[in-house]
Amino acid sequence: MSRLPEHLRYCTTHEWVYIDQDGLAVVGITDFAQESLGDLVNADLPEVGDSVSAGDDIMVLESVKTASDIHAPISGEIVAVNEALENEPELVNDEPYDAGWLFKIKPDDVSELEDLFTAEDYQAEIDG
Repeated sequence: MSRLPEHLRYCTTHEWVYIDQDGLAVVGITDFAQESLGDLVNADLPEVGDSVSAGDDIMVLESVKTASDIHAPISGEIVAVNEALENEPELVNDEPYDAGWLFKIKPDDVSELEDLFTAEDYQAEIDG
């Protein structure tokens, strides 16, 4: 597994999030999560315009061995999805912290990020 990017915040459910230059929360899954899922075959992306609360199940990633719910790490409105995943879900496997991002949320309250793990804390969580 690769080193965790320090600029991200992490959830116990293995999503990551950061606020981009436009003030949007960019969300994906961790390298640990994609390794656990295996080769992805489908990304059932959320709908742009949906309102979500932190912790909500909002999409599903399907792999050759399982399907996994993906949760919103922060409350707000879905404003973009990574449409490239419709034809290339394997981007999540290949580049989980870059081209494999899942969706963007216009956050209701960015202070919710303070409740999430830092890279160091998340690493301790997955190391058990």
